[in-house]
Amino acid sequence: MSRIVATRAPLKRSLSSAFSTRAPYLLSPSQLRESLSSGEGVSVLDASWFMPNSPRKSYEEFKRKRIPGAQFLDLDAVASPHELGLKHMMPSESVFAEACERFGVQSNSHVVIYDTHGVFSSPRALFMFRAFGHVRSSILDGGLPRWEAEGFETEVVPPGDGEKSTYPPPILDKTVVRSYEQIVANSVLDTTLDPGAELVVDARARGRFLGTDPEPRPGLSSGHIPHSFSLPFTAFLVTHTSPSSSTQYTTFRPIPELRQVLADAIGAEHAEQVIAGKRTVTTTCGSGMTAGVLWLGLRMLGAPNIALYDESWTGYATRPESRIDKTA
Repeated sequence: MSRIVATRAPLKRSLSSAFSTRAPYLLSPSQLRESLSSGEGVSVLDASWFMPNSPRKSYEEFKRKRIPGAQFLDLDAVASPHELGLKHMMPSESVFAEACERFGVQSNSHVVIYDTHGVFSSPRALFMFRAFGHVRSSILDGGLPRWEAEGFETEVVPPGDGEKSTYPPPILDKTVVRSYEQIVANSVLDTTLDPGAELVVDARARGRFLGTDPEPRPGLSSGHIPHSFSLPFTAFLVTHTSPSSSTQYTTFRPIPELRQVLADAIGAEHAEQVIAGKRTVTTTCGSGMTAGVLWLGLRMLGAPNIALYDESWTGYATRPESRIDKTA
């Protein structure tokens, strides 16, 4: 059975990245406010998304309240169709470019993405922009709740369409996106014995990983991919409570804490190898959404070889031939 061999391939750059300056992964509300005031060509996108069993509706909330000038990025719409009916799969190059043009994003725009949890779906959207070579992109750490908690204004009038733009043809860096076939090939390799095996790190809650708790999608088995590691995405985050509204939101932990959380999850030796670029990590979750949180946390640690399993557990466990492990 073949191994995954694309882990250290040269990064393909889209035409858009040739005109972009790499931006920091995280911005604070005050940094975003300063950028918006300076007229630096900032495009703000609300990429809020909720689990299928949630009563909350992201676009309805966006229409009621948003950061001034923000456009709504529907991750289920800016996506490719999938044979299993999976949502928010990576879009084609043309769909991504069309979305950028609709949002008024240009090749040199600084794209700042937020969500209404604090940190939840915005890293997945950032992964998409970075995978298409738009490296002048960041997330708002703490999202809309932190923006409000720190006293910055919101827009409550009906949202406008915004100005359109022309976006150069992008190129997807396929080395950072994993397929089902690649995951299956890697799952037979023992990470402790084979240094070429990728470390698959799962962002779901530990009960779902162990198969003791159900999946939120009816009929889908819980458990995990053989030889994968459990690292719930919440372990990378800190929960805060707004003193004015009692609203809770999340931000990323400081770098030293992220490093320790990673070491606790996969072992100190593996963590050192990952950060040094000697081992590749593929992040996964329920449907490819919170895998973005792990991807971003690892990138913040300086780990260069990080990929994301686009289908994640829903795609894997839906297939009857998949091997499902329910041991610790």
